[in-house]
Amino acid sequence: MLEVFRRAKRALVGRPLSTDRLEHERLSKTTGLAVLSSDAISSVAYATDQILISLSVLGAAAAIGYVVPISATIVALLVLVGVSYQQTIRAYPGGGGSYTVAKENLGTGAGLVAAASLLTDYVLTVSVSVAGGVAAITSAYPALAEHRVALGIACVTLLTIGNLRGVRESGIAFSVPTYVFIAMMLILIGTGAYRAWTGNELAPIAAADATAPSLSPVAGGALLFLLLRGFAEGCVAMTGTEAISNGITAFRQPAQRNAAITLGIMVTLLATFFLGASTLAHHYAIMPTQAETVLSQVGRRVLGHGMPYYILQYATFALLVLAANTAFNDFPRLSSILAQDHFLPNQMAARGDRLAFSNGIVILALTSALLLWVFGGETNALIPLYAVGVFICFTLSQAGMVRFWRRTRASGWHWRATLNGVGALATGVVALVQIVTKFAFGAWIVVLVIPILIVMLRGIQRHYLRYWADTRFDGHSPILPLRHAVVVPVNRISKATAAALVYASTISDDVVAVAVEVDASAAADLRTRWKEWDIGIPLEILTSPYRSVLRPLVEYVASRQRDSLGDLVTVVVPEVVPRRWWEHLLHNKTALYIRGAFLFRPNVVVTSVPYHLGSPAPESALKPVEARVKDLVESVAR
Repeated sequence: MLEVFRRAKRALVGRPLSTDRLEHERLSKTTGLAVLSSDAISSVAYATDQILISLSVLGAAAAIGYVVPISATIVALLVLVGVSYQQTIRAYPGGGGSYTVAKENLGTGAGLVAAASLLTDYVLTVSVSVAGGVAAITSAYPALAEHRVALGIACVTLLTIGNLRGVRESGIAFSVPTYVFIAMMLILIGTGAYRAWTGNELAPIAAADATAPSLSPVAGGALLFLLLRGFAEGCVAMTGTEAISNGITAFRQPAQRNAAITLGIMVTLLATFFLGASTLAHHYAIMPTQAETVLSQVGRRVLGHGMPYYILQYATFALLVLAANTAFNDFPRLSSILAQDHFLPNQMAARGDRLAFSNGIVILALTSALLLWVFGGETNALIPLYAVGVFICFTLSQAGMVRFWRRTRASGWHWRATLNGVGALATGVVALVQIVTKFAFGAWIVVLVIPILIVMLRGIQRHYLRYWADTRFDGHSPILPLRHAVVVPVNRISKATAAALVYASTISDDVVAVAVEVDASAAADLRTRWKEWDIGIPLEILTSPYRSVLRPLVEYVASRQRDSLGDLVTVVVPEVVPRRWWEHLLHNKTALYIRGAFLFRPNVVVTSVPYHLGSPAPESALKPVEARVKDLVESVAR
């Protein structure tokens, strides 16, 4: 069975890589843009939709009229945050994620808030990106809409396999869709701008209904709230901006310079695509529908119904799915850092066969797939949960950088601190707007989850602190108890039983065989046969009126320990090992259950002695057990 599993794993994931291959697995600027920027760039596929949906209550004309100013404001904020993160890359060349910056400059509490926010955001990144990608393809093929959950989970599965194969290999595989999308967006915006400038449209532009909606009960404050909510929803375009500063160590040397250049390219592309898509939506008076996204409608108006449109949709689908790859890179890396600080299980810091953080990848995949299933794969249902955590991270990271510059007094620290301070203030205001305007629409879930995660992270660290205190050896406490008793559970006399008794006799001269009586006649027969066997090891029969095997055995071992304080008791379990994997299903797992029963009991060791069916026994093993036990006793006496 293990061999079958190994072969399947090698076919899916590939051959293991040695540790010295780690440097060769790092990313160039080209693959780095594809791997770490796809989340941010792909958000143009749904950010404009979210602004228009939020403002739709005002009527199509009003919503379309506000979309460009709101988008321009978001782009200005994006540039500010991008420049601020350039400072973070310079200050933290080893990877200046929000967790690291906040913890080192604002304290552990702030660091954990950033960490919990990022972990939440990464899970949502996968769910929203995959749901958005499925929405793009179902816009072109509406018949697939009823299968969106299955399609989404299938996409998550493929991403998981790709990332388990390693960062470099997944980066190369995922680069093509990213650059096809970039090319198609440049063609779309360039062609759209040309048609708008020259009036050479493929079809007449339908003017939006200019009739203002009845807003008599709505005061200016309500209108402001709607505009702020549209702004908050559109800010999903900024998610993923921090990914490059989190993943500096994933780049080839000089990693710091390569990361900074890649971040600049990403911000430029994202700003161009987002503002261009919103401007074209305004020009063509397009509103999103349940069946078709804004980008799809813009593509039809600008590119027509031919092959270029379908290439755009396929590229959008592929990039939105691959946008989750940013989270597949950053979630495991952040989990590894948290594990090194003992806020997550130590296993999260271990690299897998392909030098990827496999445990983090699998956990992210399972969690995001669960979210897709719970929310039915609906982008609009998931979006309100999105971007709240990332703006909390923006704020803590920028505030931490202000403290960093004031503490280090590096060259130009005054203007650098001012830049990060303005960034912290702006993103802090946006975080509050996100929470207030989206709270009733699902953001309350994120607001609830983040404190729960923080409590969990602190609880894990407390466990490790207690673990180290309990296992620390100062050279004064006794290592072993005073006496060593061995208990061998048996149910009949067999070769497996004999092998376990021989082993038990090698580690102690205080050995007792124990049988649990679940059938009176079988117990009486065993007692008779044991006397006839006469190997010098006593047999005790434990009664069990409720036919439980484990409870009488546990109580017997506990009584041995009470009678002789300081005793170390080893439970030696005979275990039959079949030749074929499927034959395991035909035997009970008593040995496994016994190990579990004694796992949390101090001074009790459980070991199993395997007897392999069908394997040739060495000549010495064929000697009668009576003689072997006798030989052992005599050797101990000598």
